[in-house]
Amino acid sequence: MQRFVVIPLLAAAALAGCSAPETEPLPPPTVLVQTAETEAVQTGRYFTGEVVPRHATDLGFRVGGKLIARAVDVGSVVKKGQVLARLDAEDMRLGANAAQAQLAAAQSELSLAQAELARVKALRAQNFVSDSAVDTRRTSQAAAAARVKQASAQAVLAANQNEYTSLVADVDGVVTAVRAELGQVLAAGQPVLTLAQDGAREVKIAVPEGHVAQMPVGTPARVALWADQKTALPATVREVSPAADAQTRTYMVKVQVDTAVDLPLGATATVALAADATPGVVLPLRAVGERDGQPVVWVFDAATESVSPVAVSVARFDERGAHVAAGVAPGAQVVVAGVHLLRPGQTVRPKAVSDAVTLDTKR
Repeated sequence: MQRFVVIPLLAAAALAGCSAPETEPLPPPTVLVQTAETEAVQTGRYFTGEVVPRHATDLGFRVGGKLIARAVDVGSVVKKGQVLARLDAEDMRLGANAAQAQLAAAQSELSLAQAELARVKALRAQNFVSDSAVDTRRTSQAAAAARVKQASAQAVLAANQNEYTSLVADVDGVVTAVRAELGQVLAAGQPVLTLAQDGAREVKIAVPEGHVAQMPVGTPARVALWADQKTALPATVREVSPAADAQTRTYMVKVQVDTAVDLPLGATATVALAADATPGVVLPLRAVGERDGQPVVWVFDAATESVSPVAVSVARFDERGAHVAAGVAPGAQVVVAGVHLLRPGQTVRPKAVSDAVTLDTKR
């Protein structure tokens, strides 16, 4: 009987020895935090556009022909009167010579008609011919004079066409596009170059339907290049398209820069309308999340070593990040990575962004 009692006790002891050990709790996750620093945040409506010239012209020859020379390329600075391109002028030269020959022939006919008219008048004075003969010679002389005028006009036209084989810049500017290559046969008026005139610069932006009514012509604005966001130039809305683009359903608006600044053509610029500078902070784009349709940032509380979402008001987003106008106090520790994985009140271990960058550099 004792033998059967011992066996269950030994089995229970063996099972107790095989149970899994207690697992240690996982350490809190590490998050990157950044100290919010106060700076001037521009509030208002912002649009991104491209710097374009106030006046740009597509230049082409006034006659057709084969392109045999082009003296400029994209980016070339040209002066008024400079020859930009040439056509093969052989046909035009032959045409001018033919017109001159026709003019000489017409002038010879006029001289003959004038001499015959003078002889007939002398004969009429002696009653050797009738008045009808005089009228006939007078008519011939008038017709010859008309042919001289016609031939003279044709000669001038042919000479002008010969000069039109040279494409000359009519203003100072810079070449922004080349549309024809050597050897190409061009029609009259076909664009060869695009010349941006020196002078005023403006920014072309696309405005949604809901905002175009709030920015009529004359509305003041500020323009800042992406390459130099700290410099804001005064500008004015100069032109508002009356019709929306068929594809984008936006309205093209041109904002002219009021100061004489040589803005680089094609550069990207930000146009601010009705903007005011208010104290705020600029955070990385990944620091801003969303809860219940409201933008939030996650702030680390050093006392509780936890994070909590804070609703914020974002003035705008750009290449620098999110410009937060309200909601974040200066000096707050804001989580800037992995905000979508956090929970309210979650315990975390903070690591400053500067420390993380230092570690990556040492590696």
